[in-house]
Amino acid sequence: GGSFADVFLAKEKSTSDMVAIKVLKKKYRKFDECCELRECKSLQKLCNDSLASQKGYDNIIKLKQIIFEKKTGKLSLVFEYMETDLYELMKKRSPGKLSEEEIKDITYQTLLGLYHMHKYGFFHRDMKPENLLLTGNKIKIADFGLAREIRSMPPYTDYVSTRYYRAPECILQSTNYNSPIDIWGLGCIMAEMYLHPQPLFCGANEKEVLFRICSVLGTPTYDTWNDGIQQANIIGIKFPNKSPTDLEKIIPGASSEAIDLMRLMLQWDPNKRATAKMLLKHPFFSNH
Repeated sequence: GGSFADVFLAKEKSTSDMVAIKVLKKKYRKFDECCELRECKSLQKLCNDSLASQKGYDNIIKLKQIIFEKKTGKLSLVFEYMETDLYELMKKRSPGKLSEEEIKDITYQTLLGLYHMHKYGFFHRDMKPENLLLTGNKIKIADFGLAREIRSMPPYTDYVSTRYYRAPECILQSTNYNSPIDIWGLGCIMAEMYLHPQPLFCGANEKEVLFRICSVLGTPTYDTWNDGIQQANIIGIKFPNKSPTDLEKIIPGASSEAIDLMRLMLQWDPNKRATAKMLLKHPFFSNH
């Protein structure tokens, strides 16, 4: 259970399939309200059967049913069941660590899911290892409670995603962010698959996380991220003066192609981050 919902495991009688039922804590007055929920709206659009042949369709969790009990105002979302999540997998495998082949497979499938989502106009806003679900070696992106439509108008709330995976534009309280925040989150997750149990950008608060990003990427300049410096000035944050550290030094277990892929995702400037479409064509995945 989380702060918004309790999750139960159940079996569908007609098919004997296992499902996960998410019972929301908030009570609703009518079914229409439920359909307006971000999680329902985004998943209904993304999991539409007419898209089943699309690339990445299969890497997004399927919402099988919405159950609304009028008397109690209780809303339950029925999802396909997945055995575990990436966080649990990393915990279990440590110190045996994931192999680069596994990291490649997990990153590739997650990129496929992001490609599908971004193509159809949504971004997730809460990429973290707990939201990547696994059954066998199949990966699906889950927990769309914060998902937004790309064309829905900013300003958005600045509180999104667990802080280690939060893109710098969100830490700086920009309200004008978009799908590149998911790419940043995946860059952090990929690094953590090599580094576990240590996240790449660890910090007790957002300021510490930002300083840690500086010590890895180097302090942003007007050339590398003009908007960010201006935004930092507005909210009164001063970047510490740091030169970049080679990712190879921080993640010695990663191949040069893997390092290059992470570098393309972990750019200060969201406009300079590679898109999911571009990243899927990267040499790191060439024999995949």
